[in-house]
Amino acid sequence: MTMPASSSDQQANGVTARDQKIVPHLWFDEQAEEAVAFYTSVFPDARRGTETRYSEEGREIHGRPPGSVMTVEFELAGTRFMALNGGPHFRFNPSISFFVHCDSIGEVDRLWAQLSEGGVALMELDSYDWSDRYGWVQDRFGVSWQVMHTVAQQRRRRLVPSLLFTGEEPQAQAAMELYTEVFPDSRIEATFPHPAGGPLEGMIAHAQFTLFGEPFVAMDGGAVHPFTFNEAISLLVECEDQDEIDRYWERLGEGGDPRAQQCGWLKDRFGVSWQIAPRALGRMLVDPDRSKVDRVIRAFMPMKKLDLAQLEAAYRG
Repeated sequence: MTMPASSSDQQANGVTARDQKIVPHLWFDEQAEEAVAFYTSVFPDARRGTETRYSEEGREIHGRPPGSVMTVEFELAGTRFMALNGGPHFRFNPSISFFVHCDSIGEVDRLWAQLSEGGVALMELDSYDWSDRYGWVQDRFGVSWQVMHTVAQQRRRRLVPSLLFTGEEPQAQAAMELYTEVFPDSRIEATFPHPAGGPLEGMIAHAQFTLFGEPFVAMDGGAVHPFTFNEAISLLVECEDQDEIDRYWERLGEGGDPRAQQCGWLKDRFGVSWQIAPRALGRMLVDPDRSKVDRVIRAFMPMKKLDLAQLEAAYRG
């Protein structure tokens, strides 16, 4: 699913919002439109993109009113997101958050004030070893943001997804090794361990890695956190062809939970949710011909791994 490129597309690493291959996907109960309106009013260089609507087709699975909004694409500071109205099945937690890199302390304070209104501070806005102005907040919808002052030359994107692995055993290193092996143009760039002698010795306090040239962060949080990954935030991988779909589905699904496999969704062995989908599906679902959309929905709802040829056949009728 694509959106127009924005002025903030000129990223230091050459990855633009237009060619972004991994799109954070946010699952709301029925607040997707409200949340997108809020985020696009808060963040710079933001815009709302295309939307899809539910059909009578597949209602026994999705349970949503026909004609209501299903997904909304949006862009914040050069990063594409997707919001879904999926029902009250999953709740956001801080296992996946988003670093927000700001040019000035004033920008940090402005974003913090807006994002924290009606939300909960997870780490209070203050000066820390890693930034002179930083705070971690869960906003009114439950999505978590780590807002910090950063020197512009030291960042590659303004918004960077962060994965917090919880549990007694270290997982961040193994997860990064898997992901950077599966996806091209990927590498682990830096790792910083928790202090020796502390309760999290042997775990990663902070690590930076790239997938498809796009920056990500990973951390081990240990067993002190009462949450883990769920489907509320997944990572949508937009594939060009069936070979890509097959490759990513098989590699990421190894050792994962087979019960979580449906409609292109899967859970890897670390519990992170992914959506492996053809880029063409977005074009099909926004076609003005409702009969084409209905046929495509009817085709992909029963699928686990998505079959591009079957989707294209359904689209053509």
